[in-house]
Amino acid sequence: MTNPPTSDIDLFADEVVLDPYPVYAELREEGPVVHLRRNDVYALTRYDVIRGALADWESYSSTSIAFNLMANEALTGTSLASDPPVHTRLRATLTENLSPRALRGLKGRIEAKADALVAELVGKGSFEAIDALARAFPLEVVADLIGFRGHVRENMLRWGQAAMQVLGPMNQRTAENFPIAGELYGWCSEVTADDLEEGSVGRGIFDAEARGAVPPNTAGHIIHQYLGAGVDTTVAAIGNVVALFGSHPDQLDLVRSDPSLVPGAFNEVLRFWAPVHAWGRRAVKDVEIDGAVIPAGAQIAILFGAGNRDPRHYENADTFLVERGPVDHLSFGYGPHGCAGQGLARLEAHAVIEALSRRVKRLVVGPEVRVPSNITRSIEELPVLEVIPA
Repeated sequence: MTNPPTSDIDLFADEVVLDPYPVYAELREEGPVVHLRRNDVYALTRYDVIRGALADWESYSSTSIAFNLMANEALTGTSLASDPPVHTRLRATLTENLSPRALRGLKGRIEAKADALVAELVGKGSFEAIDALARAFPLEVVADLIGFRGHVRENMLRWGQAAMQVLGPMNQRTAENFPIAGELYGWCSEVTADDLEEGSVGRGIFDAEARGAVPPNTAGHIIHQYLGAGVDTTVAAIGNVVALFGSHPDQLDLVRSDPSLVPGAFNEVLRFWAPVHAWGRRAVKDVEIDGAVIPAGAQIAILFGAGNRDPRHYENADTFLVERGPVDHLSFGYGPHGCAGQGLARLEAHAVIEALSRRVKRLVVGPEVRVPSNITRSIEELPVLEVIPA
């Protein structure tokens, strides 16, 4: 038994969060687990180890998904930050409204909405892809689904971004976002069924609370997770769709000539650019990985993007290939905490990819602008300079 290799890399330094892939490659070569001294975390770097850890909640606890104590304390009792059996019960209500059956009724509406938006943008000939598509579309879908109205609709993006930022270590980004995440937390602790549109999923969660299907006073926490965990990551994924199809016109051609590639293409977008940079776990006991030991109580950083580009698992891992269709990518997590909202995210992204591949021959994109962010890796601005219609 030995100690894992160590590194002085700061996982949350600006240059690392903007483009982590060279660092991921370096860490993967160091070993499947590397102790990052500056962050005092044990980073999991390789595909098999990450997938194994995500499945093993008895060794890797979700009570420490954030990299600071304050956020972990605030998240206590939520399904994101709990382990079975508590997690199983809390998650059931969350997923009840996100099951394939529940989402089937939304499919047609989401596809029509995506097609109308893409048609309008293609008609303009050029547009700013993040504001006009990657943000506008999922924000509207989630707002309608949960039944948000008024000032909540207007604050969704700010709140969703802040909810992810505060999961980072206690750096400047985390400190600046705590008050904004606090606004979301405050609203969720006071929201009532009457604040949400009739017939919405949000109303349904309050109904579940009223009939005792979820513990008293937890409906607001469940709604918090739709916004906190679901908005920023989906915005990132849809922005990545546009950027990658813009820079890989040959891959867009493949999807246009074979629409059955749409689901696989989205899986490849998620594999190639993981929307989540790092996610926390805590070692419940001493955990051995390839002869190296993570001590009990240690903070762990799961690096989805490092696992997704592991050449031990994927051939030509650094190449974007829609025909790869990697159904086993790590970006939605795995095991009991696999992303509860992935069905909705897929519906949204598939609708956007279908509409783009049907209406667009070529997207000429300008340089993407990224802003350093602790947890979500997304594009801030992406000009589509010219659209060549199909």
